Amino acid sequence: MCLLCPPGVYHPQDDTLLLEDALKRERLVDDADVLDLGTGSGALALAAAEAQMTAVDASVSAVCTTWLNARLNGLRVKVVRGDLCSPVSGRRFDLITANPPYVPSPQAGLPTRGRALAWDAGSDGRALLDRICSDAPPLLAPGGVLLLVHSALCCVERTLGRLRHAGLRAAVTERRYIPFGPVLRDRSAWLEAQGLIAAGEEKEELVVIRAKRER
Repeated sequence: MCLLCPPGVYHPQDDTLLLEDALKRERLVDDADVLDLGTGSGALALAAAEAQMTAVDASVSAVCTTWLNARLNGLRVKVVRGDLCSPVSGRRFDLITANPPYVPSPQAGLPTRGRALAWDAGSDGRALLDRICSDAPPLLAPGGVLLLVHSALCCVERTLGRLRHAGLRAAVTERRYIPFGPVLRDRSAWLEAQGLIAAGEEKEELVVIRAKRER
């Protein structure tokens, strides 16, 4: 598959690949409605483009990149610019995938520009995760599934609790440990001071949470 990823658009990394592995295990019929939140380069949207795929991102660059990648690969993807779930409010989907920014940051608020937009998510890393846990469940059709990837640094149990409170059956289905990348290495002292990692820790745990709306 041809996948362009220009500067300023999140390049597929371990979290993308882990979520794609989980996506491949879902049984999708051809007419399934699928939503990819925070699509970035469109890697996940293209992986499920045999279904009726809608991809959303707040970044103009990401929207343009996903549209171009779909065209280059001869795939049909509806790409919409907007803030998480707001552009598709009122619709229902059989599957939702989400790989939002989730890295804890010394800055309490979300960045407004620059590369950090793709990963920084407030001091606890949950600025976008909590919104997805609240806003995505109403978009699921009966029997629909949400696949959400994030770091264990931003409290997996809180995600599970919020999704269960929303009426979904939620569990961790994928785990992977990866070496710290440049961002976490640069922040290791701050993360240790916050109690988010142990002294000398050099690996991060990624998880995929699968949450299903019962019929």
